[in-house]
Amino acid sequence: MFTNLMTILGFLPFAIGSVYAILSSSLLVMLFAGIIGGIFAGPALSCMHDAIFRGFRDAKLRCFRDYTHALRQNWRQAILPGILFCLLLGFDIFMAMLFWWSASFPGWGTIALYLFSILIVTMCFSTIWPQIVLFEQPFLRSAGNCLLFMLRYFPRVLGTALLQMLYWIALALFLPWSVVLLPLTGFWFILYTADFLLYDTLNNSFHIEEQIARAYPEQVPFYEDDEAWIRRKQQAENDDAGRTAR
Repeated sequence: MFTNLMTILGFLPFAIGSVYAILSSSLLVMLFAGIIGGIFAGPALSCMHDAIFRGFRDAKLRCFRDYTHALRQNWRQAILPGILFCLLLGFDIFMAMLFWWSASFPGWGTIALYLFSILIVTMCFSTIWPQIVLFEQPFLRSAGNCLLFMLRYFPRVLGTALLQMLYWIALALFLPWSVVLLPLTGFWFILYTADFLLYDTLNNSFHIEEQIARAYPEQVPFYEDDEAWIRRKQQAENDDAGRTAR
């Protein structure tokens, strides 16, 4: 929830700029909103995905400490994707307002092409953000991996992208009342769902847990069943009794 609130704050400059661009009917303002907003939104989104993937690995979560660590680790390589994401999102928002302002209803082909462009962008960034969080690599390499991953697991990536689109469209249709849900569900709910559906395929393709275990052994979870726990406790009690007797 803390990371969700920080992500909302990270998108606040982009949201303010987008509203001003719509009120002023200025595409130039939307361009600046995408650039400036992406500088803040990109690192915020990377921290959101970092918290989600830590949860998937059952790593210990320390809230503020983990957030600041993820911010220091990812903010540089998250700025460029954040700017690209906000620019594309801003143009989509502005295009939707052009449809609204238009004197005649646009053709169904235009609407289909518009929705298809949003779907492609959502599919791409659904696999780019996890790479930014998990690996230190150039953005072009992440983009290449994204295309290969989409081709190999197209149905799964398509399904997660459609879920995200439906979620955000539903929130947009019920504005301004849906704003109340942002602090509760906001970004974390849909991103958690999408990453959960993609995690197994991402792990099989990029060996996430194996690489994390080598780089950060302290994040590897420790599991044991009840019988193993009882045996370990009994062994510890026997060792304590032996040391006391000696």
